[in-house]
Amino acid sequence: MHDDLPALAAKIGERLSNSSEYVVIQPAELRVLREMSEDEVREFAKSHGWRVIRRLGGRQIEFYNDASVRAPL
Repeated sequence: MHDDLPALAAKIGERLSNSSEYVVIQPAELRVLREMSEDEVREFAKSHGWRVIRRLGGRQIEFYNDASVRAPL
Protein backbone atom coordinates (compact mmCIF):
# COMPACT_ATOMS: atom_id res chain seq x y z
CA MET A 1 0.00 0.00 0.00
CA HIS A 2 1.20 3.48 -0.81
CA ASP A 3 2.26 5.61 2.18
CA ASP A 4 0.05 8.53 1.09
CA LEU A 5 -3.11 6.43 0.68
CA PRO A 6 -4.48 7.06 4.22
CA ALA A 7 -4.13 10.83 3.77
CA LEU A 8 -5.84 10.65 0.38
CA ALA A 9 -8.65 8.53 1.87
CA ALA A 10 -9.15 11.13 4.62
CA LYS A 11 -9.31 13.94 2.06
CA ILE A 12 -11.78 12.08 -0.15
CA GLY A 13 -13.92 11.17 2.86
CA GLU A 14 -13.96 14.78 4.06
CA ARG A 15 -14.97 16.09 0.64
CA LEU A 16 -17.66 13.44 0.19
CA SER A 17 -19.17 14.35 3.55
CA ASN A 18 -19.95 17.79 2.10
CA SER A 19 -20.46 17.03 -1.58
CA SER A 20 -21.82 14.25 -3.75
CA GLU A 21 -18.54 13.69 -5.61
CA TYR A 22 -14.81 14.27 -5.41
CA VAL A 23 -12.79 14.47 -8.61
CA VAL A 24 -9.11 13.63 -8.27
CA ILE A 25 -7.14 15.74 -10.75
CA GLN A 26 -4.11 16.78 -8.69
CA PRO A 27 -0.95 15.09 -10.03
CA ALA A 28 0.24 13.97 -6.58
CA GLU A 29 -3.12 12.38 -5.79
CA LEU A 30 -3.38 10.76 -9.22
CA ARG A 31 0.12 9.31 -8.80
CA VAL A 32 -0.99 7.49 -5.65
CA LEU A 33 -3.99 5.97 -7.42
CA ARG A 34 -2.09 5.14 -10.63
CA GLU A 35 0.38 3.07 -8.64
CA MET A 36 -2.53 0.81 -7.73
CA SER A 37 -4.15 -1.74 -10.01
CA GLU A 38 -7.74 -1.20 -11.18
CA ASP A 39 -8.91 -3.87 -8.74
CA GLU A 40 -7.01 -2.28 -5.86
CA VAL A 41 -8.56 1.13 -6.54
CA ARG A 42 -12.02 -0.43 -6.76
CA GLU A 43 -11.47 -2.32 -3.48
CA PHE A 44 -10.09 0.85 -1.84
CA ALA A 45 -13.26 2.71 -2.83
CA LYS A 46 -15.55 -0.14 -1.81
CA SER A 47 -13.89 -0.46 1.60
CA HIS A 48 -14.77 3.19 2.28
CA GLY A 49 -18.32 3.00 0.93
CA TRP A 50 -17.50 4.84 -2.30
CA ARG A 51 -17.89 4.22 -5.99
CA VAL A 52 -15.05 5.08 -8.37
CA ILE A 53 -15.09 6.03 -12.05
CA ARG A 54 -12.04 6.71 -14.22
CA ARG A 55 -12.44 9.38 -16.87
CA LEU A 56 -10.32 10.90 -19.61
CA GLY A 57 -8.01 7.92 -19.87
CA GLY A 58 -7.18 7.96 -16.16
CA ARG A 59 -6.34 11.66 -16.02
CA GLN A 60 -9.38 12.16 -13.82
CA ILE A 61 -10.76 9.78 -11.20
CA GLU A 62 -14.13 10.44 -9.59
CA PHE A 63 -15.30 9.15 -6.23
CA TYR A 64 -18.94 9.07 -5.13
CA ASN A 65 -20.73 7.94 -2.00
CA ASP A 66 -22.40 4.67 -2.89
CA ALA A 67 -25.53 3.83 -0.92
CA SER A 68 -25.32 0.19 -2.04
CA VAL A 69 -21.83 -0.20 -0.56
CA ARG A 70 -21.40 0.18 3.19
CA ALA A 71 -18.06 0.86 4.87
CA PRO A 72 -17.29 -1.54 7.72
CA LEU A 73 -18.07 -0.09 11.16
